[in-house]
Amino acid sequence: MNQTPTTVLIADDHPMVLRGLAEIIEQAPNLRLVGTASNGEEARKAYQRLRPDVLLIDLEMPEWDGRRAIRAIRSDAPNARIIILTAFAGEEDVFDGLRAGARAYLLKDASAESILECINTVAGGGKYVAPPVAVKLANRFGSAELSPREKEILDLVVAGKNNKLISRATGITIGTTKFHLTNIFGKLGVSSRTEAIHIALKRGLVRL
Repeated sequence: MNQTPTTVLIADDHPMVLRGLAEIIEQAPNLRLVGTASNGEEARKAYQRLRPDVLLIDLEMPEWDGRRAIRAIRSDAPNARIIILTAFAGEEDVFDGLRAGARAYLLKDASAESILECINTVAGGGKYVAPPVAVKLANRFGSAELSPREKEILDLVVAGKNNKLISRATGITIGTTKFHLTNIFGKLGVSSRTEAIHIALKRGLVRL
């Protein structure tokens, strides 16, 4: 008795990526590609129409990004089985994607074997995080989360603003600015602005 194949929908704005993923899926006898989408809003509409067993989706796409699409899809289908397949590996990208409701996180340089293993794991109700991503995720959970105000100040530090300019931009006193910077440095495990900028960019807390 033949097993019903797992249906898969892919959402990515790069035609070459779509083609490559389609070939991987079409060569797997237990999988069936049911559709593709090139932006987040298309992904949401395609998911509603096709109701695939698994959705592979990129984070950065036009119209709606992957995070917004994932949230919209899960608001309508809370049990949607979603895999993020992206080039972005910053800790904040990983955390935001999984917090939005994805069950797995893969990087686009993953092997065909890893992609198939991930799809089968998620289709079976499990979760999958590629080892390099798991390390970043562990780092993210191992450190205290920055508050919205601290993230705002960190953005200004990365932009090269001194304490006086940060104070003026945020409407707080210089003393309060220094207090926040002390907390930020402590949470990032650094002791200087230069180190804070390096760690913030490395972890994907901010982008230039």
